[in-house]
Amino acid sequence: MWLLQPLNESKLIHDIVENISLQVLDCTLLNVAKYPIGISSRACEVYKLLDVGQIDVRMVGIWGTGGIGKTTIAKAVYNSIAHKFEASCFLKDVRERSIPYGGLVELQNCLLYEILRGKELKVTDVDKGINVIRDRLRAKKILLILDDVNELNQLNTLVGGFDWFGSGSRIIITTRDQHLLTAHEVNRIYKVKELDPHEALELFSSWNGSSRNRHLHDEYEKLAQTIVHYAQGLPLALMVFGSLLRGKSVDQWQSALDGYKRVPNKEIQEILKTSYNALEEHVKNVFLHTACFFRGENKNYVIKILEICDLNPKYSIVLLVEKALISIDERDCIGMHHLLEEMGKEIVRQESPSEPGKRSRLWFYEDICHVLE
Repeated sequence: MWLLQPLNESKLIHDIVENISLQVLDCTLLNVAKYPIGISSRACEVYKLLDVGQIDVRMVGIWGTGGIGKTTIAKAVYNSIAHKFEASCFLKDVRERSIPYGGLVELQNCLLYEILRGKELKVTDVDKGINVIRDRLRAKKILLILDDVNELNQLNTLVGGFDWFGSGSRIIITTRDQHLLTAHEVNRIYKVKELDPHEALELFSSWNGSSRNRHLHDEYEKLAQTIVHYAQGLPLALMVFGSLLRGKSVDQWQSALDGYKRVPNKEIQEILKTSYNALEEHVKNVFLHTACFFRGENKNYVIKILEICDLNPKYSIVLLVEKALISIDERDCIGMHHLLEEMGKEIVRQESPSEPGKRSRLWFYEDICHVLE
């Protein structure tokens, strides 16, 4: 017996250390952002929708275009309220991680591992995973964040119903597609707002390093305002421009800005194009027509024109609004972020970079004159 005693003590010590480590890991905060400017006020709007004190199970959506800060806001909210739940999990990059074969099963396993605090429980099939999640979590008060969801199947597989989770649980879903939320009966939705001019200048200056110099040269100040206006409050663009122009001269700032007006920044374009690439072909055509010709025009006027092209514009416009690629204002006019407009025009330009006559659309007067002549 005396030989078994040390072994039992060793196992006990190992179990205690492992349990403490998992609890410490569970309490570890997420890195939100290097410069979390404008995050607090937006996170407060999400807090109101969550209303953590209530005992109902609640799902809340954070919706907006790419690069607008949905994930950053979700991280800030997670850090603020995770301690109020029995367990929590932040599932990032759901769209990308679900693409490979078996990706959804891996996400289910990750969710179970995080919520059950490291207990070995391996599912090998999506349908089995659904039952395990529902059975194991229905009595737990949890906080779960699904980041960057783009398909309804992801929601059905990971957070299928309100009865999957214990009283007081909160599920936050970030997405570019509003329809996914409404289709899953997520009725509390926060649409992320662009940064206001003051916040935008502060974020650009922070990434650029110019915020350390309170007495900027007039030319720098003027160009900084121009860049901020060009980015139109999109945090992604402000971060990219600020980083690229850090330590550059006034002439280099101006040259870069002129260049981006001709050919948009590739890093920003690739992130914005994610939503465009997922569209059906006829919806892509409506988006490109809108980007090239109809930004700011009355919706009914645009519909009338595009119906002649057999594009079913009524349906397409609704879809584009849901995917945060366009908006409709109180005057029934079509709005579009400046960088999304540029993205659409660049897609058309790339059809034939050197010969405008081979492109599907022409909007620049010099290109039109060139082709007609």
